[in-house]
Amino acid sequence: EQIAFGRRFGDPDPLVAETGTVPISNRRPDGGLRDADDDVMKILRGNEGWHTDSSYMPISAKASILSAEVVTSSGGETEWADMRAAFEALDPALQQRIATLAAHHSLRYSQARIGHAEPGSFRYGFEGFDPPLRPLVKLHPVTGRPALFIGRHAYGIPGLDEAESIRLLDDLLDLACRPPRVLRHAWRPGDVAVWDNRCVLHRARPYDPSQVRVLHHTRIAGDPATEAGIVPERRA
Repeated sequence: EQIAFGRRFGDPDPLVAETGTVPISNRRPDGGLRDADDDVMKILRGNEGWHTDSSYMPISAKASILSAEVVTSSGGETEWADMRAAFEALDPALQQRIATLAAHHSLRYSQARIGHAEPGSFRYGFEGFDPPLRPLVKLHPVTGRPALFIGRHAYGIPGLDEAESIRLLDDLLDLACRPPRVLRHAWRPGDVAVWDNRCVLHRARPYDPSQVRVLHHTRIAGDPATEAGIVPERRA
């Protein structure tokens, strides 16, 4: 039903899951709970940072759907932040400064930054391509409205040194993800949320890992014409 519902917005992203959905859960297939060092738990902890889905892949996701099956007694909420309103709230000088800047996006980078370097047998994201380069300000392909396109996967702004790039991206994220631009949802079994990855960031909130939590995630494939990365200019 979730996959069929998702098709109202576009095709499910086959690079994320051939089945069309991915469990977001601390429960193993055998019914037991994953321990803290489990590779999946490392990804789930990473999801507690502000991000947009698939920005580290060649084609970023158009939209996402999340449904709740089993929830914890407390915690585990999801928050969304409006990046259109965030861009509009920036000082005009800062808007102008970032209008032509871009950043690379990498899941390997964002996981390493929180202390979860890639284990030998596990792969963060998908192999075979370089981290895509994406503008810091994205024009929505339907509305034309500008929105910040940042988040934990973003790094390495061309033209800035590493420290300056980190500082700018961290400052933008801090400015963007503040009230009144943030919505928090406390899940109940049966709840379904849909959001537009092209103009919204989201993050999970911590919960008691000794309690089972099972959500189901579907990503809607982006349009290559508008969700592909920037091709860097070649210089002679």
